[in-house]
Amino acid sequence: MKKLLLTFVLILSSTFMWAGIAPKPEMDFTLIYATENKPTVLPNTSEQIQCEDNQCLQADPLGQYGIQKLYCRANGCFSIAYEYQPFQKLILNFSDGVTRESNVFPTPAKLRNSFTVLVRDKDLVVELSAKPQNFNALLRADAWMSLVIILLLELAAAWAYLKYTKKSPRVLYSVLLVNLISMPLSWQVLGTLVTESWFIWLFCFLFEALFIWILNCKRIKARDAFELSFAINVTSYTIGMILSFLIAPYLF
Repeated sequence: MKKLLLTFVLILSSTFMWAGIAPKPEMDFTLIYATENKPTVLPNTSEQIQCEDNQCLQADPLGQYGIQKLYCRANGCFSIAYEYQPFQKLILNFSDGVTRESNVFPTPAKLRNSFTVLVRDKDLVVELSAKPQNFNALLRADAWMSLVIILLLELAAAWAYLKYTKKSPRVLYSVLLVNLISMPLSWQVLGTLVTESWFIWLFCFLFEALFIWILNCKRIKARDAFELSFAINVTSYTIGMILSFLIAPYLF
């Protein structure tokens, strides 16, 4: 049974990098007006365009796919994507009846990035902001959704693993504790530093394995801790992808 479980999670691991519960690439756009009035953005008719080249000859709308979308409010917009194309462009409709298009701008390497959008009479000028984004994961609905899904799935997977391998159920307490630590680290710290989501998965896998083993070194071997961490992380990142994809449209 143990070998069957490990084979199962190895098969699932091929999709972990596309999981929806990890921090995803996002862009925050702050509007700065150079117009006499300050028209508001009309969210339902505005779009972010993705391009393969800096001339935007091959352009596709970001669209809405799970949580992937351009979200706009009165004083700005932000977008989330599972993966951005190399170049971007904004087309925003405003309450003054004018549709303004931006310059084509490159997609930065980091997962989270802030931009300033200069709103002129006829167009937009987008520039990467030198000011760090003020990000608080505790205020994000998708971060809380991620935590709930991770806890439910990883505790269930850990219980199944411990039952099949006949290990002490007390290990579950460390699984709960380590997730309450690794999730804020992933969203609040690593999300602003790394350029690829897979690095966050790798960090969670290694950090949780070591944490679980240190707290349970008298109950399980190091190999068991790494197998357990691999099993729970693959479970949460694969099944979690499906659940978060279904819930995502209702978060913002």
